[in-house]
Amino acid sequence: MTLAREFGTPLYVFDEETLRSRARSIRDAFLRAYDRTRIVYAGKAYLSPALMRILVEERCGLDVVSGGEIYAGLVAGVPPSDMIFHGNNKSRAELQEAVAAGVGLVAVDNDLEITLLEAVSRESDREIEVVLRLNPGVDPHTHHKMRTGAVDSKFGFPIWDGQAASAAARVCESESLRLVGYHAHVGSQIFDPLLVEQTIDEIMAFAGEVRDRLGATPEVIIPGGGFGVADDASGGDVSIDEWANATARAIERGCLRYGFHSPVLVVEPGRAIIAPAAVTLYEVGARKTIAGVRTYISVDGGMADNIRPALYGAQYTVALANRDPEGEQLLPVTIAGKYCESGDILIQDAMLPALDAGDLLAVPMTGAYCLAMASNYNLTPRPAVVLVHEGRAILIRQRESYQDLLRGDICTEAADISMDPGSLSAGKRSL
Repeated sequence: MTLAREFGTPLYVFDEETLRSRARSIRDAFLRAYDRTRIVYAGKAYLSPALMRILVEERCGLDVVSGGEIYAGLVAGVPPSDMIFHGNNKSRAELQEAVAAGVGLVAVDNDLEITLLEAVSRESDREIEVVLRLNPGVDPHTHHKMRTGAVDSKFGFPIWDGQAASAAARVCESESLRLVGYHAHVGSQIFDPLLVEQTIDEIMAFAGEVRDRLGATPEVIIPGGGFGVADDASGGDVSIDEWANATARAIERGCLRYGFHSPVLVVEPGRAIIAPAAVTLYEVGARKTIAGVRTYISVDGGMADNIRPALYGAQYTVALANRDPEGEQLLPVTIAGKYCESGDILIQDAMLPALDAGDLLAVPMTGAYCLAMASNYNLTPRPAVVLVHEGRAILIRQRESYQDLLRGDICTEAADISMDPGSLSAGKRSL
């Protein structure tokens, strides 16, 4: 209740010790299995400079997918050489920004990008090290919107039809680009570690063909991330040790088969590091009971701060946060958001005690892809974010104001309005 009173709701609360321990456990598991491992945090899960500084201290690099993420990484103090630039449609401007910043690797995703990179290289008079993003045709058993390495995917050069081979030839023949390795990522929320073995087997076989034709030996192998994490906080996560051991087996097997020296393994966890580090606090508002159907409990957030239930069918859990419900009867309720969409449902059939307006609900496992995908739908300010450090709450992102919502808008006939939450009065400031 103290946090809600001080910072308001919805409120995202990150725990520093959880963040550090998750990063360390993943890093150490992979180093035990394969000592040439680098951990590179997938910033798309949620890139806060304050949180990224902690991950830098835990020896994590950064996987970026836009100029904005490069900028945020630099603000956070990430050495640019520890960044890898991904994305299926990088602009020329973003590639120029990456090269000017000194980003370590560019994961090339298409033929246009090779052309653009060659031009940027000539302009900057720098050789650019690249990895090819491959589509290995591995179809994981996950939500169709989380599949990135299946046959029908917008990501990567398909291996099976010669596109990847042609791209490798272009890069190897380029005077300004250097092919240092390969990347493939088959999807997110993967719970079967054997899929990573299959992916690396495909990468290594392709690398062997390229070495035989073009003489390029892989220095870097990147099988992505995508470790399955239980949204419902049940602890049913994929075993990182099993994943790391499967990865090491596949790389060592490929090196033996094709005569490669051991490459650097780059692993790109995002969700697995940051999802368990956050809890979201919501305040209960209206109740609506439809006899014989369900009871809706509405909260002051929803799909604008956490779109994952609506987009991916993510299934979260919830607990009463402001009082002890021990001994109270639990009843099934559906937690609904405040936004003007019937699909704005956070949690179906949660078992909770009788709730009153003003009660607080806590939803765990919300560190990944909630704030990163947050919007201002219905012109609602995005929530504040705090970091709990040694028992003390530190504000690391302030709640947006109404003025923030229109900061980018241009209105030549703007009315003179000053508006504070809960009141409207004439004022001297224009929007």
